[in-house]
Amino acid sequence: MKTFIFLGALNAFLAVALGAFGAHGLEGKIPDRYLETWKTAVQYQMFHATGLLVVGLLLGKAPNAGLIGAAGWVMLAGIVLFSGSLYILSVTQIKPLGAITPFGGVAFLIAWVMIGYAALKWL
Repeated sequence: MKTFIFLGALNAFLAVALGAFGAHGLEGKIPDRYLETWKTAVQYQMFHATGLLVVGLLLGKAPNAGLIGAAGWVMLAGIVLFSGSLYILSVTQIKPLGAITPFGGVAFLIAWVMIGYAALKWL
């Protein structure tokens, strides 16, 4: 429980910090297209930081629901793959890095399905 609340808070902090960096540090330094890509990475990181907080809270309510914990780890992997690849793509502009992003998106989808299933089964 504490682990996912911590990871959620950490990712929310990073999303805010990286959002500010993108708005103030990257503006005018990278093409607008890649600045929009950066913003997408920040947005999805924040959405899923909130998801990690939800996982932590759900684990407090249903501690025996191992599927919820697994969903949290899948969601964290999604943040790294999706947002991480977009951050790197934005600053390097190496287009093949975009091929990693969908794996993060799929991880997000899987994590949300796992949470939904666990909620129906244990809550």
